[in-house]
Amino acid sequence: MAIEKILLVDDSKTELHYLSDLLGKRGFKVRTAENGDEALKRLSEDRPDLILMDVVMPGQNGFQLTRTITRDPRFAGIPVIMCTSKNQETDKVWGMRQGATDYVVKPVKADELMGKIKALG
Repeated sequence: MAIEKILLVDDSKTELHYLSDLLGKRGFKVRTAENGDEALKRLSEDRPDLILMDVVMPGQNGFQLTRTITRDPRFAGIPVIMCTSKNQETDKVWGMRQGATDYVVKPVKADELMGKIKALG
């Protein structure tokens, strides 16, 4: 499956802008959400091919949201890459246990992220 549409979930407008610009320049159609409720709304409006998920957010955190999404039959098969400043091995293991496909630590390196997206497509 080719990755074309990406949903970015992050409460930081700076990160949303940086990643939207990075991905947009590489031909991806990017939608954004700043929290869990907004992310679920976006998912029901237009199914993305990939979700890039921050962890530290107000309300539902990225681990909880990833678990909710990956266990919902409507969204089955949408890969989630955790994209977070939480860089401990335990964080990565926990993210993968919640259903994440991969894990990237901020600050995001463009080549690393593109490699992970390409591996999914």
